[in-house]
Amino acid sequence: MPANGRQSAEGLRGSSEPLLAALIAGQRRAVERVASEARALEAGAKRIAKALRAGGRLIYLGAGSSGLLAMQDGLELPGTFGLGEERIRFVTPNGERFVIDSSGEDDEEAAVTAIDALSLGPDDVVIAVSASGATPFTVAGARRAKGARANVVAIVCRMGSPLAGLADVAAVFDIGPEAVEGSTRLAAGTAQKAALSVITTLAAAELGYVHDGLMINVRPENAKLKLRARRIVERLACVEDEAAEAALAAAGGDVAAAV
Repeated sequence: MPANGRQSAEGLRGSSEPLLAALIAGQRRAVERVASEARALEAGAKRIAKALRAGGRLIYLGAGSSGLLAMQDGLELPGTFGLGEERIRFVTPNGERFVIDSSGEDDEEAAVTAIDALSLGPDDVVIAVSASGATPFTVAGARRAKGARANVVAIVCRMGSPLAGLADVAAVFDIGPEAVEGSTRLAAGTAQKAALSVITTLAAAELGYVHDGLMINVRPENAKLKLRARRIVERLACVEDEAAEAALAAAGGDVAAAV
């Protein structure tokens, strides 16, 4: 090391191979850990489906990177499964804006205020996402939701966390150390993203929005989705493309009705 105690940038850089291998291994490990919580994910999906079937809402709760992952999952549900936007709400330190601001992760009062504003009840379900399971904003919001008798499903990456302890259902993934210490957007982020995708897709299937591996409640709102809708009708109804298009037109774009 140089006499001034500083190592050159070139020396710090070194080979990328060890980090590359560690990053890939971490991603693989994250997905494997999600598989180990299959039963918890299934139980959470059933609670979500039951709540939505009863007319309740799905509320995503999270802060920082976890909040962004939660919002991404929820924002895709209307187009993919036809779930009404009014049935999906987001509680983050930045409200329902898709931005990240780590300064709000400690704001317990903001979480409580946001939860109270939703007037939650037993037909609502909250998906609370936190890598540590101890984020003050998320834990406070989940505790308030429980007090309002809403269902709480937790997705966390640390065993024995406060969030997992208060949830009705908790999927807990022991991810282990990150390749870059402290960066929860890596393996922990992958585990949370995979868990969210699994749990909400399972819930959609429980609601009858998935048939034979096809999303039959898709909203054909653009060219890509119109083509997908037509192909789903062709496959399930065993018809040619013209007949499928005519049926979709007559059904107002409703894939299941067209079939």
